[in-house]
Amino acid sequence: MSSNIKVLQVIPKLGYGGAETGCYDIAHYLPENKCKSFIVTSGGELIKYIDKEKVKLIRLPVHSKNPILIFVNSIILIGIILFYNISIVHARSRAPAWSCLLATKFTNRKFVTTFHGTYNFRGKLKKFYNSVMVRSDLIIAGSNFIFSHIKENYSEYLKVKNKFLVIFRGINVDYFDSSTKLDIDEKKLLDKWEINKEKKIILVPGRLTSWKGQELLIEALNLVKIELGYEAFHVVILGSDQGRNLYKKKLIRLTEQYRLTNQIKFIDHCNDMALAYKVSDIVISPSIEPEAFGRVAVEAQSMEKLIIASNIGGSNETIINEKTGLLFESGDSKSLSEKIIRAITMDETSLELLGKEGRKNIIKKFNVEKMCFSTYSEYKRLLN
Repeated sequence: MSSNIKVLQVIPKLGYGGAETGCYDIAHYLPENKCKSFIVTSGGELIKYIDKEKVKLIRLPVHSKNPILIFVNSIILIGIILFYNISIVHARSRAPAWSCLLATKFTNRKFVTTFHGTYNFRGKLKKFYNSVMVRSDLIIAGSNFIFSHIKENYSEYLKVKNKFLVIFRGINVDYFDSSTKLDIDEKKLLDKWEINKEKKIILVPGRLTSWKGQELLIEALNLVKIELGYEAFHVVILGSDQGRNLYKKKLIRLTEQYRLTNQIKFIDHCNDMALAYKVSDIVISPSIEPEAFGRVAVEAQSMEKLIIASNIGGSNETIINEKTGLLFESGDSKSLSEKIIRAITMDETSLELLGKEGRKNIIKKFNVEKMCFSTYSEYKRLLN
């Protein structure tokens, strides 16, 4: 059976997000199991890393939410499905999922969706638009939090015949491995960031957007500085504003207001995230809205770093509080400041122990091999 499986994944863009890296990992896992692998996308940075001998890449404007383009894409997808004799179509976002739904209905192929986020809605129309993600033969939730969210909000669209399960997202634990990084590379990165190692380095990865909690973080850092009475840390807020210039300016003004400009640096991008984790001592994920999964928390643990995260969403599932990381009260800058102070003043032995337990946790539950194998197994079950 496996040699006859041909999987077409459809995703708006192949960037560095969780949905995109998951798509990339599955695409390269399938050929190793004698399956044919296809990706339809509009573009993205990860495209240059795709092994074209293993994965057939097709460019289509599947990022568009224009109803006419969605319909046109569905017609083109019908042609692709029939020409390559695709067995399974796997959509990873709403706009392309509508195209995939139409195409799979017409061609009578199996349809899979992965629900990667909470997809906020206010009215019935937006909820209907989101509901395409539960109109498939197999619905995959990226965490138990997302599973519960779907059941609570989309139960009227769920059908008994549809299979609905959780497959945790996974990361490449070989890439996110502190032992693979060289001291000379660490020094180069710190020189580039103009940071010395005399103080604790706090890393805060994530795109600059209000729900990621960067404002809350800066308020907490101000409380830490007041409490300790000295400059005990460097902070790297690592992420692009993705065109949110006003929000970035707001964060810079807040930093200036609290006189933290000597301690906080804004870095747009880092080509080697594993190295960014390696040079840091503490990693913070201060989101004020639930993370569907929370890749930062998982990557930090894999790199044996102490992670501090808000106690909502996926973080509750990926972090074992007090054993592999620290959880703080979501939206509470005082609670976050207390956890930061505790982390800064923690002895090296305790830090090391938390780090080792963190890596064990990720290898056991959230490695990419486990995610790929689980997804591949569900593909086979679907066809059987």
